Amino acid sequence: MLTAEQILKAADTCNPVKVPVPEWGGDVCVRVMTGAERDRWEIATSNALEKPGQANVRAGLCAATICDESGKRLFTDNQAAALGNKSGVALNRVYEVARKLNKVSDDDIEELEKN
Repeated sequence: MLTAEQILKAADTCNPVKVPVPEWGGDVCVRVMTGAERDRWEIATSNALEKPGQANVRAGLCAATICDESGKRLFTDNQAAALGNKSGVALNRVYEVARKLNKVSDDDIEELEKN
C-alpha cells in the first residue's frame, strides 16, 4: 500500500503536449490540470452553463490548460472570455487535445449541464 508521502511525492503529471495552431502563427503547449484546477474549471463551467450564451466551455478549458514548455499556465481564468473570441477552428483544435489529456468526456460536459 502506498503511503501519503509516496502519493504526494509521485510525479503524476505528464509533459505538456505541443499543438500546432497555424491560425495563431505557431504551436501552443497543453497540459493536464491538477485536481484543484479541474474542480475550479468544473464549478466555473457548471455556473456558466446556467447563463444562456455565456458557457464558453472550450475557451475555459483551453485557458486552464494552455501553458509554456515548462507547464506554467499562460492564461488566467479571467482571460477565458477573451480567448473565446479567437478562431473557433483554432480553439477547437486545442480544446480537443486538452479534453483528451484531461479525460474530459462528452458525458462530463452533460453532467455539468445538469448540475
